[in-house]
Amino acid sequence: RSLLLRIGDKCPEYGGSVDFKEHIDTCYNVLLREWENSELLLQCAEQLPHKAPFYGVLVGLINLENENFAKQVVDITHSRFQDALNCNRIRILLRFLTVLMCSNVVQPDSLVGIFEILLSSAATTIDDDNGNPSWQSRADFYVTCILSSLPWGVAELIEQVPEEFERVMVGVQSYLSIRFELEEKDFLEDLWDRIQVLSSNGWKAESVPRPHLSFESQLVAGSSHPISCPELPFEKEKYEAMLKYPQRLHRLNIFPSSKAEMQPIDRFVVEEYLLDVLLFFNGSRKECASFMVSLPVPFRYEYLMAETIFSQLLLLPRAPFKPLYYTLVIIDLCKALPGAFPSVVIGAVHALFDRIADMDMECRTRLILWFSHHLSNFQHVWPWGEWAYVKDLPIWAPQRVFVQEVLEREIRLSYWDKIKQSVENAPELEELLPPKDGPNFKYNDGGELSSEFSSMVRARKSVQQLISWLEESIIPPHGAIEVVIQTLLDIGSKSFTHLITVLERYGQIIAKLCPDHDSQVLLIEEVSSYWKSSSQMIATTIDRMMGYRLISNLAIVTWVFSPSNVNYFHLSDRPWEILRNTINKTYNRITDLRSEILSLEKSVSSAEKAQKELEAAEAKLELVDGQPVPAENLGRLKRLRGYASKAKDEETSLRESLEAKEALFARALEENKALFLSLYKNLGDVLKERLPPVSMDVDQDNQKNGYNIGEREQWCLTTLGYVKTFSRQYATEIWPHIEMLEAEVFHPLFKKA
Repeated sequence: RSLLLRIGDKCPEYGGSVDFKEHIDTCYNVLLREWENSELLLQCAEQLPHKAPFYGVLVGLINLENENFAKQVVDITHSRFQDALNCNRIRILLRFLTVLMCSNVVQPDSLVGIFEILLSSAATTIDDDNGNPSWQSRADFYVTCILSSLPWGVAELIEQVPEEFERVMVGVQSYLSIRFELEEKDFLEDLWDRIQVLSSNGWKAESVPRPHLSFESQLVAGSSHPISCPELPFEKEKYEAMLKYPQRLHRLNIFPSSKAEMQPIDRFVVEEYLLDVLLFFNGSRKECASFMVSLPVPFRYEYLMAETIFSQLLLLPRAPFKPLYYTLVIIDLCKALPGAFPSVVIGAVHALFDRIADMDMECRTRLILWFSHHLSNFQHVWPWGEWAYVKDLPIWAPQRVFVQEVLEREIRLSYWDKIKQSVENAPELEELLPPKDGPNFKYNDGGELSSEFSSMVRARKSVQQLISWLEESIIPPHGAIEVVIQTLLDIGSKSFTHLITVLERYGQIIAKLCPDHDSQVLLIEEVSSYWKSSSQMIATTIDRMMGYRLISNLAIVTWVFSPSNVNYFHLSDRPWEILRNTINKTYNRITDLRSEILSLEKSVSSAEKAQKELEAAEAKLELVDGQPVPAENLGRLKRLRGYASKAKDEETSLRESLEAKEALFARALEENKALFLSLYKNLGDVLKERLPPVSMDVDQDNQKNGYNIGEREQWCLTTLGYVKTFSRQYATEIWPHIEMLEAEVFHPLFKKA
């Protein structure tokens, strides 16, 4: 990044009305004097891909003076293309090869050759008779890469290799005719339509700068270099392809098309620019916002910018980056464009709110978390009066639940009185605020055993003394759980730090009282009872207890699907937040162990390499006075022996650690599988009771309120929506078992419904 900034300092930003030719001349003169590393220019093209035409011309000009340098750029691009495991990198490198072709650095027929190999692989992928069993996402990705690179060089391809290019277009059309089609037009079909419009407009895209035209008379004298298509990866399983290749099925259209006054292909190109900036500046949100507001295009694009950011924030099954990143970028954009972007964000929120009933449950949750955080950065100001009508909707109506959850999340980021004050212009909504009350301690009015236990804890009695007292004083065990948990929670209620201290000091007591599944469910029930007025503290306490292994993930699933919670599945995010945290923590154990195993494997490999280097050095002999002696320098041999000796000592320990981690990893996978099996079976049980028959008539009162579904249907939609979300995000480790679980649990239910 520092190298990129150094070039940026010497080569001022281009865009808008800046003279491309003067700008490139300046950069070329600077780089010609200082350039030593061809990889740096390629790094610039990868990390600032919206400037790809600019860097392509620079390579073309340097090619006139130093053909070897340009060839190195082409070779390194080919090498990175071959090694690229990230789909975004493949897409951007193919775009860079296209702009290199425009600057006469890459031979156009070589570029067409890459297109044709990608097309051939795509067609083979979805051919059930001759292809591999990879899913269509892989094939679609290859064709998308071809089409998405065309705006940056299609005119030059038509001019230089018209017949070959026409063959590519026929191949794309042929592929689209044999692929699996969705009911609605998907992203690839939409992109193909935009390319057709581009063709009818003479292949001109205003959003793509063409600086090479200003240097055409010079660049034509350069030597172009061939490049071949790298070997394409091969995935044997459908789920592997689904996880690796992006599935851009549809665009998120929040605003009317009239809000973005640009040609269809320009809209696509600007989206690509914005996505690239979000990708490469994900660790620098201020730089990201700065680049997003200064793209090299001649028209305004605030509405498209908002749609693109929200499309990433709400992308399923996961957002590309943490949702907090998009929250901060939106905040910085509001500050960078105070006269334009805040009103666009307000319009986006209203449009999404109007469609909240049709939104996936995971998207609703992300929107709630983003919106509450966003408001907390702008003094919690919002025209709540426009949404006051939700108070009169059924308590399960998605819009009412959305407002209720936003207010609850705002309180977490502020305090109750502040949020109550923020809705003064809509007093009806005060009813949706959570209770202000604090803990619900069962022994507030006195309890001899609780008071005695509390006194012993405050007197710093040892854990063993406390356990002995419990065994003597409290029978049966259920009574002990109630007294101990309520009392410890009350002692730890002052702050998060107090809670952690209590769990660390007295976790042994809790573990002894709650050693099995049923007692742990009772423990969670006591936590829920004590903090019944605070969703945040229930979730936090259960999460910490799971972290200390005081309760199991299976106990949490059982509690979440208990009758007292099932009735609230469609009314509150409380049970789903707890379940989401549980599944996330279970999955994170797998991720952490996998990372540790990879690190240990690298260390073992390094130790083996040191031993092999020593053996190879000792095996090298030369004749001196007719006698074989070591050919290696004695000093180097001594160093290698030292490294090998130390590595050998470490290798045994590393292998033992590796075996232990692999055992833990296998156990974690089984825990994850057991967790989802429990989740599905509990879901199946509650669905048997509540899944409505197809013939069920809709409640007349709901019809009067403009709703097409009743409360039972909304409960089912919400419940299935959340479980589907968890499966998409976290069940990848047990993917081969998913179809079996679905067949076992769900298919019989749906046949009856």
